[in-house]
Amino acid sequence: MASPNDEELQNCVRSLKAEHPTLGIPKLHAQLRKDFPQWTVSEKRLRKVLAMLAELSSDQPHPTSKVVDGLDVSHWSPRVEVCVFDAKKGKGLVAKEKIKNKEAIWVEDPFIIAPEWEIYDKIRAGTACSHCTTLFAQPSDARARCGSIGCPAAFCNILCRKRAMEKTHPILCPAQNPASLPLLRWARTREWLAVHALTQCAARLVVANNAGSDVLAADWAVFRACAALGMEHRAKSIRVQPDHTTWREAFGLFCAAFHRPSTTHKPSSEEKRVASILQKPLPEEIETALFDYDKGFLLGLGRMSLNLEAHGGLYTLHAHLNHSCTPNVSVRHLDQRKALSRITLKALADIGSGKELFISYVNPTLGYAERRNALAEWGFVCQCKRCLEEARDWKPPEQDDLESELKAGFGVM
Repeated sequence: MASPNDEELQNCVRSLKAEHPTLGIPKLHAQLRKDFPQWTVSEKRLRKVLAMLAELSSDQPHPTSKVVDGLDVSHWSPRVEVCVFDAKKGKGLVAKEKIKNKEAIWVEDPFIIAPEWEIYDKIRAGTACSHCTTLFAQPSDARARCGSIGCPAAFCNILCRKRAMEKTHPILCPAQNPASLPLLRWARTREWLAVHALTQCAARLVVANNAGSDVLAADWAVFRACAALGMEHRAKSIRVQPDHTTWREAFGLFCAAFHRPSTTHKPSSEEKRVASILQKPLPEEIETALFDYDKGFLLGLGRMSLNLEAHGGLYTLHAHLNHSCTPNVSVRHLDQRKALSRITLKALADIGSGKELFISYVNPTLGYAERRNALAEWGFVCQCKRCLEEARDWKPPEQDDLESELKAGFGVM
């Protein structure tokens, strides 16, 4: 007698359910024992496999992603390449050659940066670079300033200032576009990083639109290719009620910060200043993706939540990495004195040619149930080897236990 591994058992159970769709668990277990007498499988284990298969085959929406048009991966590293697996898993990165443990695989600067709030506060105070987020030992260490009266933005050097002006700063400068302030203050008060990040992305696309069609096409390709799952679907995944009141409030501030002045009244001097920054309308597809509440804004917030690195940056190549609870790649901020927002991807183990690169979306030291709950925010159930093994010993809460927990939480005993 032998015990099948998880993949063998799952494939077998799928076939049995397809052949005998009306059988209950006890009869299905008997059929399994009849068809595979060489296996020893308890009814308890069968129940767990059936529960997992039911969750995986449910109609719950999963994130969607695209391949970046014209992406040149060799710009970052010749050692990896993009692979499209299937419609559900989407894209990922695989090694083109053997990568040794502890080797640096590539270094990457962010597409946009919406830094964690402690660093954001330092940027607003002028004690960190507004472009690369590098901290200054003292405010006088800044080598360049925005130059607009009333803007606190400080930069490491002239190059950082130039890059900020070419990407997002003209739209988010409080002196040039005061309408951006209420939105950023609102996001800071609620500590909602996704709103801040989507604001940065929209600013980059608006500035790119002013720069020309080629620049806009390149930036739009990066944004639209990121994995996306709308806020309604994310709420369903984590079993909470959609908060349209808050979402609508954020959307109103977002539109006020970016849209052209209304044509129903004579524009104020402030609106004229904003219009001079916006210059020309966005293509319809991008306009919808940013400023349509249902078709764009809510999907954009979900896109930010799925793809942001822990520091708050959205990175073009990094966004291709899939999750495993036993990751073989880690993300490091090694250039803390020169460019804090820059990341270095390092191998955590030997990675063979053709093998996929993985990071962990959650703290990998957490237990199985805690990781499973945390990953619900990404809209999937992890099927890595570690999860499959730990699932065999995991006991899901019984209905009576769950009811007791809920009653205790509401003070009802």
